Amino acid sequence: MGVPLRNARASTIRGVIAGAAATFVLIALGCQHPPSQTSSRSPAETSSRSPAETTARSPSSSSGAPGAAHSAPPRTIPSVRDFTPKSGPGWRPGPDSRVVADLKGPLADEARTIAGELGLRTASGTAHRGDLSLALQQGSGGGREGYTLTVAKGSARITGSAGAGVFYGTRTVKQALRSGGGRLLEGVVHDRPDRAQRGLNVDIARKYFSPGWIEARLREMADLKLNQLGLHFSDDQGFRIQSDTHPEIVSPQHLTKAQVREIVAVAKRLHITVIPEIDSPGHLGAVIRAHPQLQLRNAGGTTFQGAVDISDPASARIVDQLMREFAPLFPGRYWHLGADEYLALTVRDPQASFPKLAAAAKEKYGQRARVQDLATGWLNDRAAVARSLGKTPKAWNDGFFAGGVVTPDKRIQVEYWTGRAREYPRPPQEYLREGRKVVNVNDTYLYYVLGEPLDYRYPTGEGIYEEWTPATLHGTQPVPDKRLTGPGHILGARLAIWGDRPDAQTQAQVAQGIRLPLAALAQRLWDPGKPPLSWDEFTKLANRLGV
Repeated sequence: MGVPLRNARASTIRGVIAGAAATFVLIALGCQHPPSQTSSRSPAETSSRSPAETTARSPSSSSGAPGAAHSAPPRTIPSVRDFTPKSGPGWRPGPDSRVVADLKGPLADEARTIAGELGLRTASGTAHRGDLSLALQQGSGGGREGYTLTVAKGSARITGSAGAGVFYGTRTVKQALRSGGGRLLEGVVHDRPDRAQRGLNVDIARKYFSPGWIEARLREMADLKLNQLGLHFSDDQGFRIQSDTHPEIVSPQHLTKAQVREIVAVAKRLHITVIPEIDSPGHLGAVIRAHPQLQLRNAGGTTFQGAVDISDPASARIVDQLMREFAPLFPGRYWHLGADEYLALTVRDPQASFPKLAAAAKEKYGQRARVQDLATGWLNDRAAVARSLGKTPKAWNDGFFAGGVVTPDKRIQVEYWTGRAREYPRPPQEYLREGRKVVNVNDTYLYYVLGEPLDYRYPTGEGIYEEWTPATLHGTQPVPDKRLTGPGHILGARLAIWGDRPDAQTQAQVAQGIRLPLAALAQRLWDPGKPPLSWDEFTKLANRLGV
């Protein structure tokens, strides 16, 4: 699943900087080093270019530093998708520059955030020369996350149809100033993401991550224009959020509800949706320890780690109670149901091994029903609860079974992580041909598994950047039918941290380890084309930008 078959799985700044305030801004942006120290341009990239107003799609042609060719787009991660250069002075924040927006309107947070980062004042009213202005503009194109950045006549302006797009425009400004020696080049950027879902999944159930660590990751994600944080907070090893309905299941080290509310509030300001996951009917070991009567046993009395008896109505009752308790804590659109690795369905003959489950399946769904139908019914029932709470349900791909008398609800989004195990052989094409919406969490490229068990290796990001695509759902080969792999079918992807061996790395080591993989993923989800920089150039840019 989610979880790898768990345990089974400036010194010198070119140009004149007006005043001490502007100097401070540049230093704060990390522009105190001469651009030549980090430039990765090839000789061809440094050749002169015509300043004619042609459209440049990607930042492959120049560093964008002062003095660079006028045709060079801003150097950012992810790269901007369309840039039309123009002749003019560009924009450099000076001592009198302001961030102008309606400070009582919907862009107040965006204005204050970028102003704080650039060391500028905020103001309402009319923008003047030297200002950066933010505005909503309906019909501007690019959807809610698209934006237009216009640099002209010594000023800069960001417009978008919604706050998210304008916010992403401020991320481009922040990065472009840092990579461009403190100046934005004259021209117009039109930018938008290719995939709607872009993010990080964190297993806080098996390894506790502090609120400060989580909030730091949110800020890093925001700079990369990522918009989802999945929190897997319930598993066999721990239940990590305070519960009022079932305090007996909560681990000693956990997040309080007040801490979760602050995390969600920070995420909201950064246009990131937090997705909660209570995994069931497997991976409920923390619940079973407090409620051993719910433990699944086979015909011989053998227990199966983390698996509850889904024929017992009490198992569904406690999960539904937890879902209803936590739904208000996570006001975002999605709820993750888990559904992976239910161990009753990993044995050779589930009907013989679990006669109680087999009998319950026949009683509920008819004589042709099998244990897998009972599990599918569980999934559909939990999805119905999620929808009653205003959530769009998600589940791991190995919780969707074919050929049964009960069909998994097609409104549940499939989070595809594995197809390599004997128990879960269904290739991704099957889900797509069924018309299901799929999110890519390919464990070959997108899994950061602590301790590297089961042949997992920490991703460096290079494979994601150079080989992986949103269509590469399983292994290293993309789904061959391109009609099934567009943004309407494969909605996006997340990098996933799993705490199989929680002490293998510290929180700081995990943060450092996922930095470049996250940056690479952001690039591949924002712009579907071939990355404009080599991996070495991309790494240098990421280091320069501090992402």
